[in-house]
Amino acid sequence: MNNVDARTLTLLRVLFVISAIWNFAGAFPGLLDTAGMFEREFGRELTDPVMVAVYRGAWGTAFLYGFGFLIVAANPVRHTGIVLMGGTGKALFALNLLVMHLNGWTSDFAVVVIVGDIVFIVLFIAYFVMLKRRGHKII
Repeated sequence: MNNVDARTLTLLRVLFVISAIWNFAGAFPGLLDTAGMFEREFGRELTDPVMVAVYRGAWGTAFLYGFGFLIVAANPVRHTGIVLMGGTGKALFALNLLVMHLNGWTSDFAVVVIVGDIVFIVLFIAYFVMLKRRGHKII
């Protein structure tokens, strides 16, 4: 695919499949046991039905990002916009969760989410740099 050798293309596909799995790993329990996931992440019960719906919606977004990363895995050179949106979402979520953690509003479980998302953000930046160096437009 345009200046991307077969080995690099395979590595990119693996990266985006793993990215999808990471999102699904949080989204499925977040959607199926919203209150339980909230308690793991924030160390307190979630009983307000409005907040349950809002928190479930956040996991719905993570679920959709997972499908987006699967689309990218099919053609990593073409679907840069999905990575930009998903990576930006990850960055904003990780930053917000970090601020909440630093304020003592989350459990230590949130650190796993923060670190995991940061790892993907760094890998996505490397992906964009690699594409740019090979003459591809980011968008």
